[in-house]
Amino acid sequence: MRLCVIHTGGTIGSVMTPTGFAPKPGLVEETLEQLGAAGQVQVAYDMVLADPLIDSSQAQVADWNWIAGEIAARHDSHDGFVVIHGTDSLAYAAGALALALEGLAKPVVVTGSMVPLSVQDSDGARNLVEAMAAACSAAPGVWVQFAGQLLPGTRVQKLHSVAEEAFGADRRDVAPVVAAPKFRPHVFAPQSIAVITLTPGVDPVMLGEMCARADGVILRCFGSGNVPGDTAFRTFLRDLAARDVPVLAISQCASGGMMMGTYSAGAAMADARAIDGKDMTLEAAYPKMMLGLSRFQGGDLHRYLATAQCGEIVA
Repeated sequence: MRLCVIHTGGTIGSVMTPTGFAPKPGLVEETLEQLGAAGQVQVAYDMVLADPLIDSSQAQVADWNWIAGEIAARHDSHDGFVVIHGTDSLAYAAGALALALEGLAKPVVVTGSMVPLSVQDSDGARNLVEAMAAACSAAPGVWVQFAGQLLPGTRVQKLHSVAEEAFGADRRDVAPVVAAPKFRPHVFAPQSIAVITLTPGVDPVMLGEMCARADGVILRCFGSGNVPGDTAFRTFLRDLAARDVPVLAISQCASGGMMMGTYSAGAAMADARAIDGKDMTLEAAYPKMMLGLSRFQGGDLHRYLATAQCGEIVA
């Protein structure tokens, strides 16, 4: 068995600099060698490093394409993959990879750490050991291994900003892989996506200005799908529909998802042909909108967004 370790940067491989922690080549590689010498990592592996290594708050769609491309290039030659990633946007990357790697036949395990390996009592070594083991034994799909938990990449969210057990998932009984008879990776094209979190008294005119250049909109609704019912907000939604801008509606709540049409306050969504995102997380909905816009148009796009692809919808 042979794994491929793809190191993108992040906290785990960071050292202190005059301006704060920043990724540095060599730290993760040295730690993996030490873990191998100690017998804690017992599988052969090859390393691939991003150039430059980045903090994941700086991640771009191009980085998702690069990671997916590196996996695609080695899909047949390696038995599993470990992706080392910063925690800030790790959940988005996991969702993106699961959606992009259609027919993935190997486990892809995404991990990182909350404390750098260069700091005493870092959680990085544990996460590396457990991610390497998971990449040898997990089912095909994209997973997140963190703090002793193996979580499906299409349900995972970062729930705590500093705790070692930073990630969680409301469901773990899903297969985070797009089922297909053969492996076929997809590429994200750059899209302008507006993510709107509704708040009491939100200004629809301001929202319209925010969405003037949007290719797609993700609307984080109140509760199970409620939105303001005033004329101005309805006009905002109708303007998006008139421009054929897809609106994907998801809930702000961590669990439960959408039940569009339950309350009259959500009737404006139907008028605007909003797509029911059911129980999708934002971390899955965002790359799904990005990839959907890259691959489909019109009714095909709406069907793609509304249909479960790889466990991102389970309601």
